[in-house]
Amino acid sequence: MTRTINFPGQKLLLFALCFTCYPFLSGFSQVKQIEILNSELTEHDASLGPGVIKLIGSVRFRQEEMIMDCDSAYFYSEENNVVAYSRIHISQGDTLHLYGDWLEYSGNEKIARVRNNVRLIDKETTLHTNNLDYDRKNNVGYYLNKGIINSGDNVLRSNTGYYYSVPKMAHFRDSVVITNPDYTITSDTLKYHTETEIAYFEGPTEIISNENYIYCENGWYDTEKNISQFNKNAFLKSGGQFLSGDSLYYERNNKIGKAFDNVTLFDSTENILLKGRKAFYTEEPQYAMLTDSAEFVQISEGDSMFVHADTLESVLDTSAMYKILKAYHKVKIFRFDIQGKCDSLVYLEQDSVFHLYYEPILWSEQNQLTSELISVHLAKKRLDFIEFQNSSFITSRDDSIRFNQIRGRNMIGYFVNNKLARILIKGNGQAIYFIRDKADLIGVNKVESSDILIYLKDNRIDRINMLVKPEGTIYPPDYLGKEELFLNGFRWFEQYRPMKKEDIFWWEQ
Repeated sequence: MTRTINFPGQKLLLFALCFTCYPFLSGFSQVKQIEILNSELTEHDASLGPGVIKLIGSVRFRQEEMIMDCDSAYFYSEENNVVAYSRIHISQGDTLHLYGDWLEYSGNEKIARVRNNVRLIDKETTLHTNNLDYDRKNNVGYYLNKGIINSGDNVLRSNTGYYYSVPKMAHFRDSVVITNPDYTITSDTLKYHTETEIAYFEGPTEIISNENYIYCENGWYDTEKNISQFNKNAFLKSGGQFLSGDSLYYERNNKIGKAFDNVTLFDSTENILLKGRKAFYTEEPQYAMLTDSAEFVQISEGDSMFVHADTLESVLDTSAMYKILKAYHKVKIFRFDIQGKCDSLVYLEQDSVFHLYYEPILWSEQNQLTSELISVHLAKKRLDFIEFQNSSFITSRDDSIRFNQIRGRNMIGYFVNNKLARILIKGNGQAIYFIRDKADLIGVNKVESSDILIYLKDNRIDRINMLVKPEGTIYPPDYLGKEELFLNGFRWFEQYRPMKKEDIFWWEQ
């Protein structure tokens, strides 16, 4: 037995051992031999195997830039391996430190297998696990049985993980969870850059906070700046709002978002859906703008309303806490019982009123309705009444060449069961309508009165009450000339009418 107790005498023993093993070690000239720098007690016994050294107390090894400390170890000089016990500390450079209770280190492969109470510290990032293998050649540590990384305010957990110390990148798989004071991220597969604190998602991912819920299957999240990009089946829920798109960009601190392609914004409280290919969204105050094939849908079973415009805006009136929808440029409307066209539209959520501006046109059954401003009032999402302001005109086709016409300064049209039932004309009232006995034309009635009340039945004029200064004449069918069969301002816009919901995307000049 050879026994050396004092460290200074250890150098002579190492020299003898290295000389003895030189023929074997020469085959590994490209791999640097592990050096023993310190030990309080060193033993060599042939029973432990050829070239095996037992070291006890303040043990320190070195290989290249790596320093390894422990309480005790076996050094297998021929294999260039170390098995170390208790208070293990591996340091590499100024930033990387690896701790554990047990170590097996292969000097030729440069792989450290550390077990129990393992900590890998790289600057401000700490990895906790019970089983870690660290590959010094590739600067990567990996675990297969649960680990936790602390990085800044973020705590990351997963069942398996890889940490690449040179690019400062961690790869996590299987039940990945990031916990932050403001939110929690769960994912199937996640990459995390510890210096930039950016998380990259692959697979189903959820981000949950008190303010909102986000889902995606691909994307990234800058956890320091709270800026994110979500792709593939991405959506965001905030209060009663639901935003989805092929791609979502979100700034949590500013509470703003952008969405691209197949964008939908759903308001569950009002059953309102906004669609488009581009969207801008803010949470405080609640605001949304959609463009490029923008569409507004007021959802109602059996009679949903579809509106298209170049641009849609949803604005929260903070004084009254209700939403205002604005649609402008090339607006078209389709609903089973009413259709429309105008340049701009405003919908007041609180009152359920649609205001149509700039050459508005509405169609209800056989009736065409125009004026300078049209306001459609709904009650429980059913047509209640419509107000017409200035140059109001209602027209319906009688046959291929004749048109029933009503005009006045202002009008109100009242609906029963979503059908126009009566019309009140207020100021400068005029009407031309054709009297029939079944299919036979028997006369033409021309009436004038400051105010007129007209009742309709089966979408045709049934009777007229002239309220102020009435004048009226019934003429034989062919008595009046062609020009006398039309009121001043008559125009027929049938070619612009959307006959199905897809027609709202077709615009005619």
